[in-house]
Amino acid sequence: MKESLNVFSTDSPGYLRLSSIVGAENILSRPEDLIPYGFDGTAALKESAVCVVLPRTADVVAGVIRFAAAEKIPVVTRGSGTGLSGGSVPVKGGIVLCLVHLNRILEVDPANLTMLCESGVITKAVDDAALPHGLFYPPDPGSMKISTIGGNVANNSGGLRGLKYGVTRDYVMGIEVVLPSGETAWLGSKCVKDVAGYSMKDLFIGSEGTLGVITKVLLKLVPRPKARRTLLASFDTMEAAARTVSKIIEKQIIPCTLEFLDRKTCKSVEAYAKVGLPTEAAAVVLMETDGHASVVEEEAAAMAVIARENGAISVEQAADEAHAVRLATARRSAFSALARIRPTTILEDVTVPRSRLVDIVSFVEEVAIRHRLDIATFGHFGDGNVHPTILTDETDHEEMERVHEALSEIVDKTIALGGTITGEHGVGLAKKAFLPRQFDEASYSLLKQVKRAIDPQGLLNPGKIFDLDGADS
Repeated sequence: MKESLNVFSTDSPGYLRLSSIVGAENILSRPEDLIPYGFDGTAALKESAVCVVLPRTADVVAGVIRFAAAEKIPVVTRGSGTGLSGGSVPVKGGIVLCLVHLNRILEVDPANLTMLCESGVITKAVDDAALPHGLFYPPDPGSMKISTIGGNVANNSGGLRGLKYGVTRDYVMGIEVVLPSGETAWLGSKCVKDVAGYSMKDLFIGSEGTLGVITKVLLKLVPRPKARRTLLASFDTMEAAARTVSKIIEKQIIPCTLEFLDRKTCKSVEAYAKVGLPTEAAAVVLMETDGHASVVEEEAAAMAVIARENGAISVEQAADEAHAVRLATARRSAFSALARIRPTTILEDVTVPRSRLVDIVSFVEEVAIRHRLDIATFGHFGDGNVHPTILTDETDHEEMERVHEALSEIVDKTIALGGTITGEHGVGLAKKAFLPRQFDEASYSLLKQVKRAIDPQGLLNPGKIFDLDGADS
């Protein structure tokens, strides 16, 4: 980085050039103003940026990137900072490019079932804007009330409805992206079928800000389901709950939601949200089906039978829509509820084939006992995505050593079961040391070739996912 941009010198040539692009009122450079931008939702990962830039248009974003490329200053793009892999943690000596002011919904097109919006639009606002047209935006990450759609695309976010409806990638028809050179590219179209050239938009989806800055997103919408039923099944073992989920899928029932909470999570959520969750059961499974009314009734009845056949001690159907919303809200509050217990909460993210759910759940229980750790487990069991959540204290170095050993073992077991080290949180900083365990040499090398080809200076979110110099850490 050149010395011309100095965090403490607002009259330096570099700072003045940046101000001419974005406006001095849209730059934060005082140390106290930078603190909230020095971390995301990931425990124990913090860094300070040179400054935070808050552009209000895509043209200004392009101008900032051209400036950074000329000055060789690294740039980390940020939305609401809800990430759980360290992907938006600043790079030392770099700029944080925060896109929260690019927050306009530009078009809802019911004729083509699409919506065009800027990347800083809050995820829930997308679905809210679709509602008056009888349409639906299904991806629903746990942070949907505060996360931005651009961040969702950059991380290919999932959510509770991923089992039936898929993840963010399945709803992105086009993106506007600012490349590391400062050029702006439009990738995709409103066409349902479009195979012109490489599917370049898919390269940027899930790239965690390492290849370009997403400024606009064209989203696919679907008709809103006409009916919905929510059930809550309780079990006296976690294995029985996991087995129930596997059996539901085996019977070729694809519900909207199949969510799992263990006893520790249930107790924490109930103390936090008071929605009437059973706190003595070893585990509960939240089951939701939606669609045509007759199909919904049939699937709800079938899932209740399967749950009982596989050891459910009770199966409760939500009395009404308000009750169903409370149950879903309880599941969404799991992370917040658990975070109240210990000073540090490490929300892990691994995914296995659904037939191996019992294996990974049992292994996490065993690891917790062996390493003397407090681990709560919940997750999107319908798609095999498990969130072992370690409650710890990052200032206790001896305990943190045990945490790291436990995480390493969970990752190795996940890979051995045919799984992936991350199903929705991304690699970022938190998982990059584990990535070579999952990828073979050729696949891992290919990632770096793509990065070098698109960002030869390595200025966009450097050090995330992998290190170009090969010194992965």
